[in-house]
Amino acid sequence: MNWGNSLGRMITNVSLVTVWSLDQERSRDFYVDKLGFVVNTDAVMGDGFRWITVNHPDHPELEITLRPPGPPLDQEAAAFVRRELGKGHLGALGLQVDDCHKTFQELSAKGVEFVQEPADRPYGTEAIIRDDSGNWLVLVEKKEFRPLDAG
Repeated sequence: MNWGNSLGRMITNVSLVTVWSLDQERSRDFYVDKLGFVVNTDAVMGDGFRWITVNHPDHPELEITLRPPGPPLDQEAAAFVRRELGKGHLGALGLQVDDCHKTFQELSAKGVEFVQEPADRPYGTEAIIRDDSGNWLVLVEKKEFRPLDAG
């Protein structure tokens, strides 16, 4: 069976990704005020569960859920996620930018923490930031690249 053709008709795109959040309101503000995202959903559901999603203004089809480490994770798993966030060990998103150096300057001026300043890589220029919960986000200014170029 050719799974590629079959899945291509069933799955059309990625529509939702999860980013761990230690404080949903603070995370929402970080993604909106510092990164320029917009709130898609902010709703309180049963048992006080809050569902917050943000998205890039030009890409409403891809929502980012800002989710606290909790159910359905058990207490031990949630504690693990919180510890790893505190250590800065969890990656979250890759974000494409037009000009990595300019984005570095603009986000630095807004108080965004950079783990790595812009650096040239075979596939482009990248920088790494940390969000308000400790997730690291990679900013990439792509350049034309063939995997054989890396060798």
